[in-house]
Amino acid sequence: MAMMDIDAGRLTARLVLERPEAVEDGQGGVAMGFVELARVWALVEPRSFAEEEKGPGLVATVTHHVTVRALGHLVAGQRFRKGARVFEILAVRDPDETGRFQLALCREVTG
Repeated sequence: MAMMDIDAGRLTARLVLERPEAVEDGQGGVAMGFVELARVWALVEPRSFAEEEKGPGLVATVTHHVTVRALGHLVAGQRFRKGARVFEILAVRDPDETGRFQLALCREVTG
């Protein structure tokens, strides 16, 4: 596979990488929370948009490609956060198989 020309200067979005972790809820049980793993520079590119009616209103789902410098611990099930925005990681791949960058397919749900 040919090496892709990814300009690291385009990684302008500052994201927080988080992983799910069980946290005690204070009543003998656990709740799922998220723990910060790293802060990364990324390129966030919207890919598709869909909306559906749920409950009292519309819920929009946007998929994104998020490109970051390669991380050894980036896997599906984690998420990126940018302020109040949350990008759930659905799949991760090496776009040119060189180990320099990783491309994550992410879903952002709003509404």
